[in-house]
Amino acid sequence: MAVKAPDKPKKIKSRSRTMTILAQYFHNKMAVFCAGVIVALILLAIFAPIFSPYGYDKVDYTALRALPSREHIFGCDVSGRDIFILLCYSLRNALIVGACSIVVQLIVGLTIGGVAGYCGGRVDGILGRIIDIMYGFPTFLFNLILVMVLGRSLFTISLAIGLTSWAPMARLVRGQVITVKQSDYVEAGRALGSSNFRILFHYILPNCLGPIVICMCQGIPSAMFAESGMSLVGLGIKPPAPSWGGLISAGQGYILSYPHMILYPALSFAIVILAFSYVGDGLRDAFDPRQSK
Repeated sequence: MAVKAPDKPKKIKSRSRTMTILAQYFHNKMAVFCAGVIVALILLAIFAPIFSPYGYDKVDYTALRALPSREHIFGCDVSGRDIFILLCYSLRNALIVGACSIVVQLIVGLTIGGVAGYCGGRVDGILGRIIDIMYGFPTFLFNLILVMVLGRSLFTISLAIGLTSWAPMARLVRGQVITVKQSDYVEAGRALGSSNFRILFHYILPNCLGPIVICMCQGIPSAMFAESGMSLVGLGIKPPAPSWGGLISAGQGYILSYPHMILYPALSFAIVILAFSYVGDGLRDAFDPRQSK
């Protein structure tokens, strides 16, 4: 009687942590759609003004407060400027402010939060009190003061927003570092003689990447909100450079007679903010192990 050969062991397919996160993110259809919207808007902000016959400072005196038409698809503002082009440049300026302010938040937040969480003790107590003070300080007022001192430009506005908004990043990094520094691979790095700098930036912070990325996605729309609020009170981007807050403020007086002057800026601003919010929610669910099956 022939003896049946034993079955070959089945290969267990394993996926890396990155592939698991990507699969979980792409499972969220709304987050994927909003990511595509953000990419499309970024391309629109970059390339639409290049191929348009109008500039954000070009005035058409024959089209003052013109309604949407084939020539001006979103109409014109009170000065005769094409609203569609103004929205493209406003989006570009808002993205620049959001990206630059996030860089400032990363530099300050990672440094203060990482050092506080890793060192602990008295250093953590001092830096923790500084973080708490920044949480309690009115950030919008601080933004206005810094812009009044430094001047109104994209760089100074981005710097002001970044310097007043790093506290959430620092608190998040501090908590993550306190948790991760107890891991076995960190102890192994210490046993191998690695310096504190290498342990913090090579072993600990890379394992805190998920929450940091989520915080960045949430910080970009917050920076856009801050810049728009500063423009509403007249301390945002200096005219004639357009901004969402400036366009919305200018269209408030014509909301009944020429509603397109405030409708399209407000609608586009809401779309961008919601898109970033849904992308942040999708990343949060993807990085959360409890959301994976």
